[in-house]
Amino acid sequence: MPVHAPPIGSPALHGASPPSRRGLAATLAATLAATLLAFVPSGPAHADPIEGGGDLGPNVIVFDPSTPDIQGKLDEVFKQQESAQFGAGRYQFLFKPGTYNGLNAQLGFYTSVSGLGLSPDDVNINGDVTVDAGWFDGNATQNFWRSAENLSLNPVNGTNRWAVSQAAPFRRMHVKGGLNLAPDGYGWASGGYIADSKIDGSVGPYSQQQWYTRDSSVGGWQNAVWNMTFSGVEGAPAQSFPDPPYTTLETTPTSREKPFLYLDGADYKVFVPEKRTNARGVTWDSGAPAGSSIGLDQFYVVKPGATAQTINAALDQGLNLLFTPGVYHVDETIDVNRADTVVLGLGLATIIPDNGVTAMKVADVDGVKLAGFLIDAGPVNSETLLEVGPEGSSADHAANPTTVQDVFIRIGGAGPGKATTSMVINSDDTIVDHTWVWRADHGDGVGWETNRADFGVRVNGDDVLATGLFVEHFNKYDVEWYGERGRTIFFQNEKAYDAPNQAAIQNGDTKGYAAYRVDDSVEQHEGWGMGSYCYYNVDPTIQQHNGFAAPVKPGVKFHHLLVVSLGGQGQYERVINDIGEPTSGTSTVPSVVVQFP
Repeated sequence: MPVHAPPIGSPALHGASPPSRRGLAATLAATLAATLLAFVPSGPAHADPIEGGGDLGPNVIVFDPSTPDIQGKLDEVFKQQESAQFGAGRYQFLFKPGTYNGLNAQLGFYTSVSGLGLSPDDVNINGDVTVDAGWFDGNATQNFWRSAENLSLNPVNGTNRWAVSQAAPFRRMHVKGGLNLAPDGYGWASGGYIADSKIDGSVGPYSQQQWYTRDSSVGGWQNAVWNMTFSGVEGAPAQSFPDPPYTTLETTPTSREKPFLYLDGADYKVFVPEKRTNARGVTWDSGAPAGSSIGLDQFYVVKPGATAQTINAALDQGLNLLFTPGVYHVDETIDVNRADTVVLGLGLATIIPDNGVTAMKVADVDGVKLAGFLIDAGPVNSETLLEVGPEGSSADHAANPTTVQDVFIRIGGAGPGKATTSMVINSDDTIVDHTWVWRADHGDGVGWETNRADFGVRVNGDDVLATGLFVEHFNKYDVEWYGERGRTIFFQNEKAYDAPNQAAIQNGDTKGYAAYRVDDSVEQHEGWGMGSYCYYNVDPTIQQHNGFAAPVKPGVKFHHLLVVSLGGQGQYERVINDIGEPTSGTSTVPSVVVQFP
């Protein structure tokens, strides 16, 4: 970073100079200025202000209703991205307000499609936004890293197909028909997440193993497999876990929708929705949504080739960040220190920390919004990949919490990666709204030690809320919670497939590390709709003592827990602590605990 010297003569250098010493002060100031200049880097570091705004770069493709051959461009990108699970391509499609006819936007990896209206109904597509699994023989369990946002759809056959698994949010959508969450042929799927969306018809999950829907409206919900969780959803099925396994909360305690890019006339702006408490239903069907707008000129538009030094200089200058689609290597931490800063990614923009640095740190300030990007661990071990608040954070952010939304973390898969703890939440009142923190179980750079990552998410802050927490495959604990009054609505987990033997996961006298552990010091904690699965395919004889561990105290409560052995590849002895029936055999039938304690 460049040296930013305080103004000569400022109290930071001199203290106040009495009038009788003004001449001496001026002489000293001139001498000191010359000395400081000798040490200021002579390169182009950022003496000139960094401009906000500008174009959105080569991988943001903008359509209006008069654009020729929209379908051809959609198909071209899909052909490239359909099976590029660990490729470097990143794309964002943006549709200007208007009506579009006869489109089928098939979405492959690292492809996002969004409308540019202030309401989803400002962009009307007579057609579909489709995710299917033909590339993987009808199995949708690897349909990751893609998104749809802020559009209305009139599906051609009455039902839109969205067959996804983790890291594939469906936000702020209006489907004027039904929604099918399974691939063609009803092969397996393991997602997913819907928020602030209205589906006029029924949602058919079919083979989906689990799903979380928040602050939305549905015309019906057809079935459940293991764990379907709803909070603040109009039309959601009544609570009935475990048969059928519906977990239904009337409202979401606190939520704030993800910021999004839109057009105000000819000007790009980012809309930042307001926080809601006890939320229910969508934010946009009763007039303009509540919130505020930030002009694009208040954003540093980050494009491929940008350095961490430039990004930090833009933040120091008071700009927000809009990452355009691309892969960004950073050799120093991106430091977000200003309250209310927005860091928004398009097209699954990906940040890779080099030389073992932490990719991003957020100060203990109000109202930072992190949204829509992927952090991919580098080959040199990082102690952490994302930190929200420094250690010891204690400020009260209840009125204006920091939000972490559609921020995904990956260790391995695209190549070797290592991180001791992926995500650390130190700031009180933080909302983690849909994340997938994944130690890769397939791809390149995968192995018990090759992509070593002991801990997924660690929460030290108080009053932290997680809505849609997906954390998988870590060598030790997937989630550890130390803060008071933490809450999680929906948790999905798989234990690490690749443990070589029982000894590799031994945790003192305990067989294995729980997927979700609340520290013994915690007095109050609550969770709803939470599942952990094992598939120890390297050594199927491995025994995992439990999926969940927590202190037995009146203020620590869990509702609707389950553990599953996938095909008998390893087994759980208990569900939580020493409670719950063991899994057994190869039948893939969950063991459940309806209430704890």
